[in-house]
Amino acid sequence: MTTATNRPHTPDSLDDDDYPAYTMGRAAEMTGTTAGFLRSLGEHGLITPLRSEGGHRRYSRYQLRIAMRARDLVDQGTAIDAACRIVILEDQLEEALRINEELRHRAADPHRKTGT
Repeated sequence: MTTATNRPHTPDSLDDDDYPAYTMGRAAEMTGTTAGFLRSLGEHGLITPLRSEGGHRRYSRYQLRIAMRARDLVDQGTAIDAACRIVILEDQLEEALRINEELRHRAADPHRKTGT
């Protein structure tokens, strides 16, 4: 069986946060939202589900966590476009902090081997 990413389905796929394992219906059920809500997250650029060969949306666990964060903000009264922007900015901040920490470690030990 192949996925929307044309990667073979393997037992390791179950541990991969980016593996597009969930259909829209299942994703909506797991996140406590509706298919329309998930589509609107895509329209606002928050998540872009992969498509199966038949054109059906497939979501990863990572995308479901992002959708649940947006849902929490919307449930608190935040407009969906603002919620999407907040989640995007939070994600960017987290990545910037991770990179900053990595650079700090490299500066402290310039002979440290890196994965690049």
